Amino acid sequence: MESSILVTRDDYIARKKSKKKIVMITAYDAAFASIMDSSGAIDVILVGDSLGMAVQGQNTTQKVRMEHMVYHTEIVARTAPSIPVIADLPYLAFEDPDEALKNAKALTAVGAKGVKIEGDKPEVVRRITSAGIPLIGHLGLLPQTARNFKVQGKDKADAERIVQEALDLQDCGAAAIVLECVPRSLAASISEALEIPTIGIGAGPDCDGQVLVVHDMLGLSSGHTAKFVKKYTDLHSTVRGALVEYADEVRKGSYPSDAHSYH
Repeated sequence: MESSILVTRDDYIARKKSKKKIVMITAYDAAFASIMDSSGAIDVILVGDSLGMAVQGQNTTQKVRMEHMVYHTEIVARTAPSIPVIADLPYLAFEDPDEALKNAKALTAVGAKGVKIEGDKPEVVRRITSAGIPLIGHLGLLPQTARNFKVQGKDKADAERIVQEALDLQDCGAAAIVLECVPRSLAASISEALEIPTIGIGAGPDCDGQVLVVHDMLGLSSGHTAKFVKKYTDLHSTVRGALVEYADEVRKGSYPSDAHSYH
């Protein structure tokens, strides 16, 4: 499987014109990043602040800090050198343009090729992109600030607002926009209206690409699964079964055997 490198805004626009879907997935550690790198299947890795739930065991992304993002971004960028890495600016890390640029530079300094921010922040987008750092926007459901995790843009006024925000972000220099939990028809309309690509998560198949949290799509997460998540395997059961088997063999004394011993 082949994928062209997506680094600059022009790269993203060219990909949209080619009508080849963008494949984005999250990663937070060396194990998964190296597998993604060797697969040749992934266009972009997102080091998302979703690590708050996937890695830290939190129930929110709001407790993720810049030092966490820098730490995980450096690991992923180092172990997936052939895939461009986009890193989230976490909650409260882009309250003003100067702070946002400082934090964006901290992420690119450890290997990120660009950053992602949530919401309609035109001055922040201009500040970061004018410094030559590619930026991906994020509209619809905004996990950092959402009070209710439900589909956004279902009424006319809300839909029109999201469309306008997408156009604003494009005009400010965004390279692409993640659309989260919006109706398929709205995502299709935004995708049609923009020159830059849209990357959907719970936004239907008409976006220019898709992103999922790797723990969700591999079936590592337990508990509630969002409607938009497809589990491509069930690693939760596989890993749990392996742990039970390992524990049983240790307790019975059958592991380690002579074959696993040095002589």
